[in-house]
Amino acid sequence: MSEAVTVDSTDGVLTITWNDPGRLNGLTGQMLIAAADAIEQAPAQTRVIVLRGAGRAFSTGARLDQPLSGTEPMEVSARLIRTIVGSPLPVVAAVQGPAAGYGCSVALAADITIAARSAYFLLPFVKVGLMPDGGTTATIAASIGRARASAMALLGERLPAADAAEAGLIHAAVPDDGFADEVDRIVAQLSRGPGAAYRATKQAITAATLGHLDEALDREGDSQVALFQTDDFGEGVAAFLEKRAPGFTGR
Repeated sequence: MSEAVTVDSTDGVLTITWNDPGRLNGLTGQMLIAAADAIEQAPAQTRVIVLRGAGRAFSTGARLDQPLSGTEPMEVSARLIRTIVGSPLPVVAAVQGPAAGYGCSVALAADITIAARSAYFLLPFVKVGLMPDGGTTATIAASIGRARASAMALLGERLPAADAAEAGLIHAAVPDDGFADEVDRIVAQLSRGPGAAYRATKQAITAATLGHLDEALDREGDSQVALFQTDDFGEGVAAFLEKRAPGFTGR
């Protein structure tokens, strides 16, 4: 298990925590593999899975101080999304602070996403010359429609938790001082509920709304691998690391 991911199994609740708060839970391939392994290897008594981040962020997405190229990053990221969506268990994402980039992808792949009001959701891919991935071209459009999904992806502007809840992108945004209690309430309800009915319900809703998720992940992967090779991506990463505005050329 990666040290930057902690896993706890207590009373039927499997909690997976991104645990690199100093980097606002920036994600590496090993962290994604560890999370997918934990879900796939959940103990038999598990009734509900919780995804959360340590410290003041859910996750700010893939770390750009590590190389991104080739197909492996896309295969690893797609595997985790498929694992979350394909799990027969209810998956709850507890979001505090930013859920950005691939961190946003993970949060929105959950069955129930609950956020503190100070949290926000962000697809900043375009700012480094990339496209959204992690299935968000499917999950966001399925939740809030093409127009809002396109604006969120193309403009790269943060969506506050309250606006995300009002738009139907997430289940709820709750006051920060009541966030932990509300997450505990929802998780406790799910952990005591009818597991067989939950499994059938999740499968039916996923089939009805995300039947094209595999195609979306494959399409995102192919396009992203090509974008890794562009001048704009190189410029976007350099500008991010140098804390300056990028000068994109369209190449």
